[in-house]
Amino acid sequence: MRPIEQDLIPGLEERGTTPRAISDGFDPARLTQARRLAEMTKKDVAVALGVTPAAVGQYETGVSHPRPDLIPRLAETLGVPATFFLAGRPANRLDASMAHFRSLRSTPKSKRERALAFAEQVWELTYALELRVQLPPVDLPGFAGGEVHPGAELSTDPAEAARELRRRWGLGDGPVTHLVRRMESHGVVVVMPPASDPSAATVDAFSTRAARPLVILTANRADDVYRHRFTAAHELGHLVLHGDATGDSRQEKEADAFAAEFLTPRASILPLLPKRMDLARLAELRRVWGVSIHSLIYRCRELGLISDATTSRAYQRLRALEGQPGFGPESVSNYPGEQPSLLRQAFDLAAEEADLSVPALAHELAWAPQRVRELIGVQEQRPVLRLVR
Repeated sequence: MRPIEQDLIPGLEERGTTPRAISDGFDPARLTQARRLAEMTKKDVAVALGVTPAAVGQYETGVSHPRPDLIPRLAETLGVPATFFLAGRPANRLDASMAHFRSLRSTPKSKRERALAFAEQVWELTYALELRVQLPPVDLPGFAGGEVHPGAELSTDPAEAARELRRRWGLGDGPVTHLVRRMESHGVVVVMPPASDPSAATVDAFSTRAARPLVILTANRADDVYRHRFTAAHELGHLVLHGDATGDSRQEKEADAFAAEFLTPRASILPLLPKRMDLARLAELRRVWGVSIHSLIYRCRELGLISDATTSRAYQRLRALEGQPGFGPESVSNYPGEQPSLLRQAFDLAAEEADLSVPALAHELAWAPQRVRELIGVQEQRPVLRLVR
């Protein structure tokens, strides 16, 4: 990663900040994005503004613009700066067909829409940083010219595709260490929403191939690095195997098969797995290979080492050991290589080389500064106060 010459950064034009100017330059798509981020319906917004839902619908389709006197209230209702609604900023609109949700049918539409709006903001942040810093080029099979054509250079068989990607990335036959950092080093933007963000608690991990491949990892089920790594590999499988996101069980099973082979290649793991169920042995392999005992039990069954009945009994015994040392979850926070850092590093470099600050980036994006801090993982600097005795 290196800085881009400063003279290539387009200067920011001063935007009018009066309600009249914002009304005149109103971007309908920004209203839709802000409403989805706030998980509000058109009726919710209409009630807050004192207008009809039909009027809000017209604002979002561009048939009409909100009156100037409604702009401050609209910004307050949706929790964004008033300038957020101005047209002219780069954007990348996403819909459900462009993202792989692990539980598409069981995820409420409002949650999916909010997650997609979140991904749109990640794209905008990435775009702004790439004006200043050269991020790692995308090294995914089938990716060219800002688009991904899954399956273009890889086998359509999930296991074979995983083996081919391991060879392409020079991973050898052993454990994949620092998986998330490796994905970032090959040009995949990975983001974990802050715990305060609703996406972290309501939507499973998902991925999208919008311009630059993006993976959103959430900790809504368990803060467990082993499940976290499998989820990251699962989303990587979607990126290289699947074009349109149909959300069907076939695609999910294929992504699981890709992840299993990518993290524990058959040729390497088979000689190490116990021929008879041995949870202590699997606990040892868990730490070496970075996958959960649950996944290793399934791998034993998948590779024909144990029967369905033995698998069921093994899961029962594993549940009885939950929380015990060596068998409980381990927090992702203890594994820096499994936490995204690309966007933070890009910001730090831009701050050092291009004098970029959080307020300046927030102004450019028309976001609140706190939103920028949340997505790049920068804590607000506050003075330390001490009582005088």
